[in-house]
Amino acid sequence: MKPTIIDRSFDINKLHQSAVNVALRLNDKGYEAYVVGGAIRDLLLGKTPKDFDVATSATPEQVHALFRGSRIVGRRFQIVHVRMGRDIIEVTTFRGHHSESDNKNTAKQGHSGVLLRDNVFGTLEQDAIRRDLTVNALYYDPVEDTIIDYTNGLADIEARRLKIIGDPETRYREDPVRMLRVLRFQAKLGFSIDSGTDKALTDCAELLAQIPAARLFDEFLKGFLAGHAKSFAEILLATPLWRELFPDSAQFIDASGYYRPMLKAAMGNTDQRINSGQPVTPAFLLAAILWPAVEQRLEVALAQGEPPIPAMQSVGQEVILRAIERVAIPKRFSQMMREIWDLQMRIDRRRHRKPLEFAQHKRFRAAYDFLSLRAQAGQDLGSVVEWWTQFQVEHPELESQRQQQRQDEPKRRRRPTRRRPRP
Repeated sequence: MKPTIIDRSFDINKLHQSAVNVALRLNDKGYEAYVVGGAIRDLLLGKTPKDFDVATSATPEQVHALFRGSRIVGRRFQIVHVRMGRDIIEVTTFRGHHSESDNKNTAKQGHSGVLLRDNVFGTLEQDAIRRDLTVNALYYDPVEDTIIDYTNGLADIEARRLKIIGDPETRYREDPVRMLRVLRFQAKLGFSIDSGTDKALTDCAELLAQIPAARLFDEFLKGFLAGHAKSFAEILLATPLWRELFPDSAQFIDASGYYRPMLKAAMGNTDQRINSGQPVTPAFLLAAILWPAVEQRLEVALAQGEPPIPAMQSVGQEVILRAIERVAIPKRFSQMMREIWDLQMRIDRRRHRKPLEFAQHKRFRAAYDFLSLRAQAGQDLGSVVEWWTQFQVEHPELESQRQQQRQDEPKRRRRPTRRRPRP
């Protein structure tokens, strides 16, 4: 296959020098090396990329030997993290076709077609064909100062179109997470989706059940904490993928007219905070996503005569246990979700004997924001939101106390990373 090769047409100043240096050093040692992927796509769209990847003909071991402080990571899909000052550049070896390897240590597929191990190395052309979307399969050659396109990605960028490389159903079966990536890029870029790529999404949605719950939580973070959660949620809700990720939420999302507006508001608020540099927590979004299941199951429990607060606690636990079967929510987030939900029962009791003490609860502000979200979405909560809003105005010291609480919370310790011995 003959590629399309054009002169560089993006602002070279937006290209991270560390990625260029890695590619040039590999070239100097006799290997092919290119800056590749989403960074080139974003540069062509006039955006400033945050992450830069390099693809090379060098094996992971050869890359590792060439760069001090680098390390090989991954088993299913090996990459090398190359440290350049404060930057970490991901370097991958050109991927080849599985049909050309019978070594189970490098290539292995499950019965459904999912790739269990993917370390078959190949040529630049094979690597381009093995990538997911045409717009992500563009290579920048820093030696020739050109862009190489094997998959018609340049035309798809021009048409603002997302298209899977190869047969969409086959590619989704190889890695069902690609379906989420397609929708995530649609939310991020505002592109349309090619008809074949789109149809296979519906046909293959159930394949997400094969993906480990921990990996789906990572995909949740990528999709919902990147500044375009609102559009990503709206796109997901229009597909069967939402049901695969959050079956309880999907079951009850239309049980009340305020659930969808509440979800939309939660996502929009999160985007605003991220885009303004403010901190966010996945727990708040997950609490909003699963709230339809919590409230609907709570109504059943209350109708059966259970006391409100114990009922909320048991229902919250049940909903979380069901949710983590699909998306592995870490305990530090699930605990916060349960506290937000529990406080919805307590915060409605405006005539606390000690309201100031209640407002000093470490999750009060999150619970208050959640309550405000419910009211914003149209749920009739009486005057409770206004009451607590005025109460906080009358007690400005609460904010400084909350800031102190955040500073006093123990920081999560990172597990030490084992360094592999140099070959």
